[in-house]
Amino acid sequence: MVQSSLATKSQSFDLVKGEIEQTIKQAESSLERFQENRESGEDLQNCVDFINQLRGIFVLVELRGGTLLCQEAVSMANDVPVGANDDKNILLTTLNTALFILRRYVEYYHQQREDHPELLLPVINDLREARKEKPYPDSCFFDVDVKERPNFCSSVQLQPFDGDDSEYEILARRMRLTFQVALLGILRDRNDVVSKKLIARSARGLARLCQGAPMGQMWCLLATVADTMLDRAMAIGKARKRMFMRIEKYAREVVYVGKVATTKDAPDSLIRDLIYILYRSGSANPEVKEILSAYKLAPAEYPDSMLEAHARRLYGPGSDVLRSLSEALQDELNQLKDKLDIIERGIEPDLAELSSIADALERLANTLVMLDLNKLASVSREEAAKLRSWEEESRLPGDEELYRLADSVLGIEDAIMQIVTRGITSETDALASSHRQRDESLYLREALIVVADEARSALTLAKRAITAFIESDYDKLHLANLPGTLHSIWGGLQMVNDPDAADVLQRVAGSIQDRLLDERDAPSRQVLEALADALTSLEYYIESIGQREDRNADLLKLAVNSLDDVGL
Repeated sequence: MVQSSLATKSQSFDLVKGEIEQTIKQAESSLERFQENRESGEDLQNCVDFINQLRGIFVLVELRGGTLLCQEAVSMANDVPVGANDDKNILLTTLNTALFILRRYVEYYHQQREDHPELLLPVINDLREARKEKPYPDSCFFDVDVKERPNFCSSVQLQPFDGDDSEYEILARRMRLTFQVALLGILRDRNDVVSKKLIARSARGLARLCQGAPMGQMWCLLATVADTMLDRAMAIGKARKRMFMRIEKYAREVVYVGKVATTKDAPDSLIRDLIYILYRSGSANPEVKEILSAYKLAPAEYPDSMLEAHARRLYGPGSDVLRSLSEALQDELNQLKDKLDIIERGIEPDLAELSSIADALERLANTLVMLDLNKLASVSREEAAKLRSWEEESRLPGDEELYRLADSVLGIEDAIMQIVTRGITSETDALASSHRQRDESLYLREALIVVADEARSALTLAKRAITAFIESDYDKLHLANLPGTLHSIWGGLQMVNDPDAADVLQRVAGSIQDRLLDERDAPSRQVLEALADALTSLEYYIESIGQREDRNADLLKLAVNSLDDVGL
């Protein structure tokens, strides 16, 4: 069947838009009545009938996302028995949410005149997961035949692997551990930049082990995908997390099954998921265009970043609501800042003002809690408690105390201003973490920044020196100053109370001295690779120092494991 033109679809939609909206309301009302009276089988059946009616309309106007959502919603409703107990509440709540999102999507399509069924995939998968069904992948609505595959390794630089079985096992375990550290970071929503770098690194290592075998094509494609996700700052949602968890199985097989595991092909569904990420990236990099052109594809007109912005509009409050909310909160903060300014200027200072400011902060905290911005609310409450204590002590705050209070208020204001663009999300709430750490010593913060910068420079210098050492046929002059340089960074890490990182760095410096400088014979390839892996892991770990984020100890373990593998 030939797909209708956009104009025809829009005209057809306009004819039935009113009926769609009315039917959604009727389905919601029937579901609400059933939730109030679980014995009312008629209301439940009416809800199912209305959703089926919606599905038929969406088929006619060719809204693929709406069709699939209604299909899953009917399956969900059929799983709810008459007289349902509280254990079915999750099903009913998810169904209610699906109808709400469907109504928002109808409004969205009416405004945009473009069908993006991918936007409905999260709520469709919520319906499936509530029924204990397998969720759909990211590429659910992506139509491409991946049976014929180009050479994904043509644009990926790989060093040949000519080691024996024991060396194969060592490198396989190390690359799998690298992938696991990245996966753990992804699942815990840690620094995704580091996680993407680790995935690219492990994918290249595993592709080397495949030595041209079929499975190597999947690892090369994954390396390109990870590089592209890093380059385009692509988000890693639930569907992509599941994809990376699935890929870990193939890394495990490389370790426990051995070379036999590299001789099979990756499934078409996994290749499709990876190609879809490249398609959605919007990247114009040559390696991406080469792969997409092999499938007669061009980068998506709506890249991942744009779809993410559209999703925020669909799943969160409307932009008008967010803007009004932000302006109302800013008005309250402006009044609060005026009172702080009066105290700071010493214009008729009054202790009663402290109580008034504390009341305002507590009201603000209550509002932030209702918005589920708990970290920002906590900052507001802490500052209110300080004001109460100053009032009890019958004293005005000193200059330093007042500056800290003003700094926290400005931090809250900055987060509230970003509600309009970020939405009411965990990202907005996370902005509080940096302001909550402002009580720490200014000198310690500056020391952390200096140590991080110096450490990054030293590690970059170390990698370049080792590369020059190899390219110059092992001329040790390139490494002469390296142990001393790394030892100076060891002292900085000790100073900022990070002894674990300092110990790993000292071990790397010692290995360079013992195995590269003091030895007469040329070092083995395995030693050089282990040192490169350890330095890279340290470099990724150092990125978190000075950035007020949790340091990933797994990266230090990865560096230690790389050194242990070759007895360094």
